[in-house]
This record gives sequence, structure tokens and C-alpha cells, in this order.
Amino acid sequence: MNDLHNNCDAVVVIPPIALTTIAGLAGAIIDRQGYGGVEFICQYGAITATNATITVLLKEGDVTGTLTSVADADLLGTEVLASIPAAVRTDGVGDKVSKRIGYKGDQRYVQASISATTVTAATIVAITAVLHSPGLAPVANP
Repeated sequence: MNDLHNNCDAVVVIPPIALTTIAGLAGAIIDRQGYGGVEFICQYGAITATNATITVLLKEGDVTGTLTSVADADLLGTEVLASIPAAVRTDGVGDKVSKRIGYKGDQRYVQASISATTVTAATIVAITAVLHSPGLAPVANP
């Protein structure tokens, strides 16, 4: 059956926020107990500086206090593809774009963070985690 609605849950990792004064943001730690994987949706607003680089990093762990970088083998896609490189900005490519990266590892806790090399006025970023492949469905819809 083609039913994503009853087989996923969405959690805000980093709410929409301007990077005007913040060069790095650690997102909420996601508890994926009861779910087979997580897809992180990274959203970027208008980025005016061509030299701005925004990098996504995923960490994992069995406990929340000792998270370490996720091995590439446990990622679907790459952190580089989910990030924004320094480049000429065009809508839908390096500006006003959504990107994604998946986690397929077996650690209970996962965290996405964002860091920036150049903070630009009114650059809005956000990350949402979509937990999927639940052990028990349907998932409640709050």
C-alpha cells in the first residue's frame, strides 16, 4: 500500500532561524526508537553571499551524551550533497532550496547540525527529521 502518511513522523530538528548572528547550530537529538530510519530535510532560504558555505553534519550514538560522526556507509546520500557550497546563487540550486540526507544506521539517537563559514543577512535555515519504517503502524497524527 502506498501510504506514507500513516508510516512516518515529522520532528523539528532546527526550526526556521536566520543565520545573521549564529554561525553554527546543533539540532535537537532525535530518538529513533521504533523506527527503521530517518530522512533529514534541510531547507535553505535566500543566500546572498557567494562565498557562504553551509555544512550539514550528522552524529549518532546509543546515548545522547556521546554522539559521534556518522560513517558514510550509514548515510543515504552525503553530507556534502545536503550542504550548500560557495557558489553563484541561483534559485533552486544554491539558494531557496531543500536538500535531504538519510540515516540507515542502527544507533538509537541521531542529530543533525549546521555550520556556516560566512554568516549572511537573513539567511534562513531549517531542518526537519522524517522518521520512517515504524515497527508499529499506523503512527499517530497529532
